[in-house]
Amino acid sequence: MRICVVALGKIGLPLAVQFAAKGHEVVGADVDERVVTLVNDGVEPFPGEHDLGPRLKKAVTEGRLRATTETAEAVAAAQAVVLVVPLYVDADGAPDFGWMDAATKEVARGLRPGTLVSYETTLPVGTTRTRWAPMLEEGSGLRAGRDFSLVFSPERVLTGRVFSDLRRYPKLVGGLDVASARAGVEFYESVLDFDVRDELPHPNGVWDLGSAEAAELAKLAETTYRDVNIGLANQFARFADRAGIDVLKVIEACNSQPYSHIHRPGIAVGGHCIPVYPRMYLWNDPEATVVRAAREANAAMPGYAVTRLAEAYGDLAGAEVLVLGAAYRGGVKETAFSGVFGVVGALRSAGAVPYVADPLYTDEELAELGLTPYAGQDVTAAVVQADHADYAELGIADLPGVRVLVDGRRITDPARWPGACRIVLGAPVAE
Repeated sequence: MRICVVALGKIGLPLAVQFAAKGHEVVGADVDERVVTLVNDGVEPFPGEHDLGPRLKKAVTEGRLRATTETAEAVAAAQAVVLVVPLYVDADGAPDFGWMDAATKEVARGLRPGTLVSYETTLPVGTTRTRWAPMLEEGSGLRAGRDFSLVFSPERVLTGRVFSDLRRYPKLVGGLDVASARAGVEFYESVLDFDVRDELPHPNGVWDLGSAEAAELAKLAETTYRDVNIGLANQFARFADRAGIDVLKVIEACNSQPYSHIHRPGIAVGGHCIPVYPRMYLWNDPEATVVRAAREANAAMPGYAVTRLAEAYGDLAGAEVLVLGAAYRGGVKETAFSGVFGVVGALRSAGAVPYVADPLYTDEELAELGLTPYAGQDVTAAVVQADHADYAELGIADLPGVRVLVDGRRITDPARWPGACRIVLGAPVAE
């Protein structure tokens, strides 16, 4: 099969490599000439995706994958087109369709009868039918559901482990019509492999959800659930702080019963998905008070962590504070909606002088993010924002001037911080 993958980002490129590994002829289209050049050289354009480098090199060397900036031309030669173009939302949750619109218009220019078009980017419910179908029809002169197949099939993977997630999770598909859904199911069955999972209600594989709208809602719902769950856990943690209770012991006890699945609290909820898609859901359903409250609760956690720091430290005016971790989660070089920005902002508002260190980032990269790199200053307080593995080994010997440590991820070893006030969110303070 000839496949075109539109947008070779942290999801699109691994998808293209996966499709090529199944023996298909894949062309990746991207507007970034640097990305296209690197892919054609068999070099991964971004670090951190497990096993992407060798898989990419193999696919390119064997002639099954190439990249281009000519999207319409690549689409014209394809039997299936998969779009994984970024879609952003503003602070109010309103989607910015700019990049997606541009990509869709390019796809429409090259669209030919009999082609399958699949959108994998997370979308508000109704977008595939009411926005993309008319746009594709207008630009191609073809009719969706009659001349070409159109489905929504959300990506459900995490960066850093895309290939394993592709095997582990069912692939959800929702078609514009029955024939489109059938084409989508057949396509994904030909490009993916699935692990056996006896605990699922249906065999692991490609699941037809019956409509594009159902598939759109499924992605929003599963991500919003996580945000709401974490918001509840954070509320429990804040109460536990006041009551002198270790909330993690409580959560572990609750989750020993099969009907409780409480997530872990923490200093921030970051990344491209969990902080974003609940707001996209709210754009569809503005009366969802539970979703809105959880999003607000999670967004407030960086400021709450700084408040806990000030309670133990005293006046933060002029205090030099080290924020450990710019990444939104440990081991991943990505700062999308990272808590580092909220923590640094709250520290600055309190008059502190915040510095940032992260083992995955150079000083120049941190400065480009608007953060002040740590250069060995004599800091007197520290805040753990990301759960990098390195921080489990960090101690007072590494930062001898620290009087107060706020561990927002429960990763530090209390035995390594003698003499310092170590604060863990949702746990009694140990000094």
